[in-house]
Amino acid sequence: MPTYTVTSVNLTLSSEQKTKIAGLITEAHSGATGAPGYFAQVIFSALDGGSHFIGGQPNRTPHLYILGLIRAGRTTEVKRAVMSRILEGVRAATDVGPEDVWVYLQDIEADQMIEFGRFLPQPGAERAWQSGISAAKLKAFADAGIRV
Repeated sequence: MPTYTVTSVNLTLSSEQKTKIAGLITEAHSGATGAPGYFAQVIFSALDGGSHFIGGQPNRTPHLYILGLIRAGRTTEVKRAVMSRILEGVRAATDVGPEDVWVYLQDIEADQMIEFGRFLPQPGAERAWQSGISAAKLKAFADAGIRV
């Protein structure tokens, strides 16, 4: 499950903006990688004023940092597509300038990740792995309005 952490600095995101950003990150990841949307999770955090420094000096400009932890095996082309879509979408949702939105993707090997109680499969073995998700978890997704 790709996990994206969105950290805002000197900026308060509304619930509507968070929902929009979570949706666009999910779509960017799913659209570029082909992974099901329900694999993506987005976590928001906000730094208090005076908690962010650039060049050793307090930053007073609104910034957004998006760190995506993803399964290794994606091409540079795919990763750049994900990051570009995230940058464009986040900028549109927040009006933060392009120089103040930083997007990072970090690869993690499949055997270093456990999701849904099991180690992730190697690239190409996703279908068999997905079939092992319990009926109860799939129902919980459906009940929450998450498309599976």
